[in-house]
Amino acid sequence: MNRFVYNKVLLLFVLIGFLAAGFISYQRIQVEKANKTVDLTIDYEALLKLADREGVPRYEVLRRAKEVGFTSLAVYETTFKKFKENGKVTAILGADIAKNYNSGAVSDRDWKKFIENDNVVGTDIYIIGNDPKIFAETKEDLILRLGEKRVISHTIGGKEVLQVKAEYESFQKMNLGLPTDEMKEVNAAGFMVLARPSNYEGVTAEKVQKALARLDGINISEVVFSGKESLGAKTELNATIEEFKKRNITLGLIEGVTQLKFYPQEGMEKIAEGIGYDKIARLYSIPADEMPKIKMDVAVERWANTTEERNIRIDHLRLFETAEPGKTLLETNFEYFQKTADILRAKGFTLGRADTYKAYYPSPYLRALVITGIIAAALLLLSLLSPKINSRQRTLAICFIALAIIFAAPILVGHGAKIRVIAAFVAANVFPALAITALLDISREFNDKKLSVIKLIIAGAFALVFAGIISMMGATYLSGALSDVEYFLEFEIYRGIKLTFVTPLILVALIFLSRFSLFNGKVGVIEQLKEFMDTTVKVKTLAAVGVVLLAGLVFIARSGHTLGMPVSSYELQLRAFLEQAFYARPRSKELFIGHPAFMLAVFAWGRKYSSWIFFALTVAATIGMGSMVETFAHMRTPFIMSFYRGIGGLVLGGILGAVLMFVVWVCERLYVAYKGEV
Repeated sequence: MNRFVYNKVLLLFVLIGFLAAGFISYQRIQVEKANKTVDLTIDYEALLKLADREGVPRYEVLRRAKEVGFTSLAVYETTFKKFKENGKVTAILGADIAKNYNSGAVSDRDWKKFIENDNVVGTDIYIIGNDPKIFAETKEDLILRLGEKRVISHTIGGKEVLQVKAEYESFQKMNLGLPTDEMKEVNAAGFMVLARPSNYEGVTAEKVQKALARLDGINISEVVFSGKESLGAKTELNATIEEFKKRNITLGLIEGVTQLKFYPQEGMEKIAEGIGYDKIARLYSIPADEMPKIKMDVAVERWANTTEERNIRIDHLRLFETAEPGKTLLETNFEYFQKTADILRAKGFTLGRADTYKAYYPSPYLRALVITGIIAAALLLLSLLSPKINSRQRTLAICFIALAIIFAAPILVGHGAKIRVIAAFVAANVFPALAITALLDISREFNDKKLSVIKLIIAGAFALVFAGIISMMGATYLSGALSDVEYFLEFEIYRGIKLTFVTPLILVALIFLSRFSLFNGKVGVIEQLKEFMDTTVKVKTLAAVGVVLLAGLVFIARSGHTLGMPVSSYELQLRAFLEQAFYARPRSKELFIGHPAFMLAVFAWGRKYSSWIFFALTVAATIGMGSMVETFAHMRTPFIMSFYRGIGGLVLGGILGAVLMFVVWVCERLYVAYKGEV
């Protein structure tokens, strides 16, 4: 039987690196604890329309929204379509003015004179207004967007009238800057303003400055750009950065539809880097096309999970457009608002201006120790793959020193971003494999006789905890390699999650072959692979392999956020139950596959089952260990939540595995009794 030596020097550096990773993760926890304030917001216009639809005074709806817990109202740029609805400014096509004159509808003497002097152009648009402040803002923005040559000022009857050369339909939808009157109304009602400016065509530094100058004197919470471009893109982003810094503005970035990174707004990453990542907050809004399809409780639960698990600090709510049975639309929406605010408070969040992360970057010395520890773990696993490699301890030591210098040096001088990603990937794959390898090596020491089911359940529980600790070490390493504010906010993400699900399975399969025989008593990876290639395969075996491969494809496709398979309604209901029952829902792969398989693998070994059964269960057990580590690859999720998720899966999966062990034991006894009768 092949014996493998666990290199003590490598183990020592694994421990040192783990302590460094643990300290980084402790610092990360403190940073995450300081980020607990959420801006609960909704569109100002949406609340006004809700009031009008229900025939309730606007001030009453705003008062109730404040009592519920809304802290900001989103204000978008005004348009002539909005002006047409509120009557603050009027835009009339020249052809309509001439038509009114010809029909005798124009009675004003000054306007008649203006028309009779052939000053009206049928295709031009004429702007009039009563409020001097709103009219001045409209004129300013029209000139910024169209240029002075296309905006001509006239005085008719002592009032200024603007003649604008533009196509009427597109002009109706044109953004005209943030309306200070609306923003002041929002402040007067007790809310902060979440400002939604858009970019200009042919943007200049002056346009950026004037656009953001409208925020002066306004109590704003955050700025979230509207449209596919950030203000200042593509040429004046530096001007935007300077204006943001001058006003100490927090930038809100909209989470992407796949729940990864952000909705792409050109220039946003440069602005974020320029103003500092400590001035960035993540925003989420349930998609408009999804709102009619979901129930209120589902939406409320989503806000709880979204805010807690994905570092969302701007919760932008939408209205339900259909009333629930027996309730008015107003009652339906305010019940939704109240439940959402209540569940956020119950989760420990405060409602107010969105919290942002401090600019956290761990010490390069700690990070270098983390990288060194991961290298040691990788070499340790390599040494456990083959007796030949394991026997060359001196060569391993030389390789370790060389690799540690090569990979740690860039980290120490403040570089090595790609090295950190590689190190995190290695940790995510190596430690689950190490956890199972330790199980296999320990199990080989207890091969004398069949053990009772009680002893096996106890042994399985201890082994599961031991393997879980090793996997948690890998999770801590992953956290230590990647933790910084850019990963928390998902400007950077861990790539390779799907590969992380597969690689540990391959590693464990090879490790198993180096220790146990599947073919004719032969032990060794190469020997057994050769034997496998020469094996005659039956059709039923091919069918079984096909089923396994299909299960593997489903397993991979269901992981991650993109190209995933849909989840059944039954599983969604189970997930919802687990969400409510636990601080953090255990992952299905751990709870229902990996950890029960781990316990059954211990049972299969202790009861002397076929080596093929032991092999299959061992590989399946790796799924749980790999999933525990992979959970921490979602760096936006707080460390403590990922930790409790892993512990919950370990405990529940272990209990389920113990029950299955007992069930299999009963079936075994029944089978023996049946065979005896026969």
